[in-house]
Amino acid sequence: MAIENLTFPYRDLFVRLFGERVFLVGGTIRDHLLYGSVKRRRDIDLVVVGHTFEEIERKLRPQGKTNTVGRSFAVVKFSKGRSSFDISIPRRDHKMGTDAGSHKNFLVDSGPHITLEEDLARRDFTCNSIALRLQDGWIVDPFGGLRAIERRRIAMTGPETFADDPLRVLRAARFASVHGFTIDDVIYVRSKKVRLDGLSPERVQEELFRTLLESPEPSRGLREYFRLSVLEKLFDPLYRLTLTIQDAVFHPEADEFGHHTVWAHTLAAVDVAAKLARMFKLEEERTLALLLATLFHDVGKPRATRWEFKRGRMTVTSVLHDNHGVVIADEALGRLRVETRRNYPLKARVLDLIKNHHRIFDLFSNREKIGFKAIARLVRDMEGEDLLLLLLDFADRRSRSSEPAEFSELDEVSRWYLGRKEAWNITQDSIRPLVMGRDLLALGIPGGRKMGGYLKALYELQLDGAFDSKAEGLRIFRERILKDMDQGRNGKR
Repeated sequence: MAIENLTFPYRDLFVRLFGERVFLVGGTIRDHLLYGSVKRRRDIDLVVVGHTFEEIERKLRPQGKTNTVGRSFAVVKFSKGRSSFDISIPRRDHKMGTDAGSHKNFLVDSGPHITLEEDLARRDFTCNSIALRLQDGWIVDPFGGLRAIERRRIAMTGPETFADDPLRVLRAARFASVHGFTIDDVIYVRSKKVRLDGLSPERVQEELFRTLLESPEPSRGLREYFRLSVLEKLFDPLYRLTLTIQDAVFHPEADEFGHHTVWAHTLAAVDVAAKLARMFKLEEERTLALLLATLFHDVGKPRATRWEFKRGRMTVTSVLHDNHGVVIADEALGRLRVETRRNYPLKARVLDLIKNHHRIFDLFSNREKIGFKAIARLVRDMEGEDLLLLLLDFADRRSRSSEPAEFSELDEVSRWYLGRKEAWNITQDSIRPLVMGRDLLALGIPGGRKMGGYLKALYELQLDGAFDSKAEGLRIFRERILKDMDQGRNGKR
């Protein structure tokens, strides 16, 4: 079988350099067969047989930028224009030692003496163990990868070496989620025995992030984390959600067996949040903040859940679970080394969202009493990212519907909040402090704690709507705040 219409930048260059000895391998072939195109920003993986590492690097050097950082794994990093490639020679991997939980300690045997079929045999799943000869598009498929792709199944290439890299368990979940594949039953059995504690936090973080960002419905990958024992081994705060019930009246959502767990609620909410991120065209960093916050927003419930006699019956409650959740999520994200992403304060934003995830609905519930100040405070506390909070609030409530993802617009609660903001012209810019420290310095007020108290009092008055210009704020400062402070001091004498 041959595939002749798979194109990517500089394919002809590689044929000219290596002739019939260069093969395309990995996910590019799978994606082309599934979607008829190659994903943008994907690194292209090539294998060149019959060559040494030095011969490949020498031929590539005049054609673009080469980097031999991957020499220990027999991989030359090559970039030209906006495209990047991993170009390797065939290799065999041998696990050293008995530390099955580690993804390290491999003895790599590579060189012209290793066949293409041997190289394909070391790969994780049959859908990735396919090669395409660039010269004519001829397919090499010794493990039935084409059939697996056609049937949308994830099958191990080598069952005896599946556990050599524990990350394969997480990758199985991601492929199932992103591509809608079904995982072979034997993988569930084997995954129970695979230790994951040797995986670096960075690798786990990358897999989780890709599952959340690339999946049309991230719940599919998260469900596989549960089935593959990943949740229990790596994400204990999330695993506890599977064992924590919710009140069936307030949370009718349930899993396929009828269990009203916090986990069932979380899965539904994450899918709603993913759809909202697409609807609002959120950037990748803000999408991640929303999805992570949705995933962890109820991790405080196992600690807070109690039975309580309420409204004439015994009710499941979880008072202050948001406060508990901030502490638990902080620890969990810390273990994953989540801090910033492209200078975006990812962890801090997620924790802010978890802490405040009930505030918009609480405002709506008391809307007859709510004024400018309450909403301005929320915008201030969220540092202008209250849209993410609104989307989390919507996802949290929408998850209780019979068809959570079947919506095309925001609901009454969300529209009310946005309407109040617009009517009162509340934005991060419009509520910035009008009176700054330098303004008080110009009036002869010395810096320090006392000035800080003055500025805080002024800002509270600004949020109350007492003034809307610096001049008016300074007038109030002179006539009211200084006077009140002086009277207070005189009263103490």
